[in-house]
Amino acid sequence: MNDGSSLRTLLVGIDAACHRVLNPMFEDDTLPTLERIYEGGASGPLESQIPPWTASAWPSLYTGMNPGKHGVFGFLSFDGYDWDVVNATDVRERTLWELLDRHGITSVVVNVPVTHPPREFDGALIPGYTAPEDPDCHPDGLLDEIREAIEAYRVYPDEDAPDRASAYSDCVRMRGEAFRYLVDRFDPEFGFVQFQATDSIFHEQPDDDAAIRSIYRAVDRQLEAILAAHKPATVIVASDHGMGPYDGTEFRINEYLRREGLVETARGGRGMPTWATVRDDSLKQGEDAGRHAPGVAERAMAIAARTGLTSQRIGAVLERLGLDEFVASYAPTGLVNAGTTQVDFPDSTAYVRSRIELGVRINLEGREPDGVVSPDDYEAVRTRIIDALRSVQTPDGNPVFEAVRPREEYFHGPESHRAVDVVTVPASFDHFLSATLRADQFGPPSEPWNHKLEGTVAVHGAGVDPDAGVGSAHLFDVAPTVLSTLDVPIDERMDGTALPCVDATGGREYPRLDAGRAVETADDAVEKRLADLGYLE
Repeated sequence: MNDGSSLRTLLVGIDAACHRVLNPMFEDDTLPTLERIYEGGASGPLESQIPPWTASAWPSLYTGMNPGKHGVFGFLSFDGYDWDVVNATDVRERTLWELLDRHGITSVVVNVPVTHPPREFDGALIPGYTAPEDPDCHPDGLLDEIREAIEAYRVYPDEDAPDRASAYSDCVRMRGEAFRYLVDRFDPEFGFVQFQATDSIFHEQPDDDAAIRSIYRAVDRQLEAILAAHKPATVIVASDHGMGPYDGTEFRINEYLRREGLVETARGGRGMPTWATVRDDSLKQGEDAGRHAPGVAERAMAIAARTGLTSQRIGAVLERLGLDEFVASYAPTGLVNAGTTQVDFPDSTAYVRSRIELGVRINLEGREPDGVVSPDDYEAVRTRIIDALRSVQTPDGNPVFEAVRPREEYFHGPESHRAVDVVTVPASFDHFLSATLRADQFGPPSEPWNHKLEGTVAVHGAGVDPDAGVGSAHLFDVAPTVLSTLDVPIDERMDGTALPCVDATGGREYPRLDAGRAVETADDAVEKRLADLGYLE
């Protein structure tokens, strides 16, 4: 369609892709386009970061830096004991396309997570995950233009669609069609299109092989159409993490910390839910959760909780009766929250705020609004937590954690103070860590499949040396590799290096991004979507 396309480097992000998932589909020729890229270029495993979750890992991939530099450690950001879903204003380093803009290179970016609201650069951007359903795009008015050009465009799948896999495949098609339209419209040298459905389907239907394959086939078809239309000189396929079965146990770390005397609890209130990951379907998109006023039922539930009839106790009874999932799907969020026994953050010594962060936060005086741990006692408390968690074993006598270490062993940079104080890495990523408070410290994993540390990368093109391979590829290496294919100097502060299969460009010092002040996401529809996928507890 466009033999004279300007596109030089195409970066294809496939969330949660890994060889465990891809190889069976390569063997039976389900994914011919992807298979050609892998077989004709250099490919191999891509080690993810800690934590290996979408909201933090994609910013690491597209900045080339660890979260201690770019500032996003999970789906949530914290201000004292308050929280919000992260957005692009939480990313404190330049993205690939912003760095390329400094060199006069135009980019088209479609569906990449944590890119809303977009910052200005030469090119076009449609945000992905953590954006609202009707996001701000760059340039202004682009979303309406896209919807007119390809008839429909959604950030998230249609919740009312009768078939989930079909709804996800529709989103995949929209990504590809929007990307091709924008490449024709803006003539970029760099393009980045990301597919999220390849992750989401595992959180919702991990045992539905037909659904998983249908979504991957849709990705392969869109990739084939992009390559036919625009013929980029270099194609890079990368994932943010892998996906696999969790054959171990669920460890409820806040329950453990409560029994260690570190977590205090309170009954009732509007904190983060601790019985089930539910959201009220009636919440309107974009409504500020802070404006919610408790109704009669919520006030009654809070009173019942203070007398001991908590959501956890009700949930335990429903679970024994096999009704817990049914009730959770209909129970309004506010009602469940009002009735839970929750972590009392201001009165606790330490706690897990979000399981996605893979770590424990200390309620430090002078840092948290009501901190109870003095700076003089910080290291002693942290050492106590590390020693205690290192000794935890599953009911079968196996270690729960592969590593329990201070945060500075994983994060370095000006945003490291936003990280957890103690990093907890589950053994082989085979155990599910939960922040919930329950009667038992252990239970079956809430999700039978979840994130693994090993993703995948492939690099294909005329300037790629397949024999050189990808070496010990790491998530941080993707951005330097992209820059090298475009002959752009690598930012010396990046934590990765160009993969061996491409000729690396030299480095130079770039001034750090002046990111400005973070803004709130404040979108209940986004929170509901994250909760539905198990990212918010």
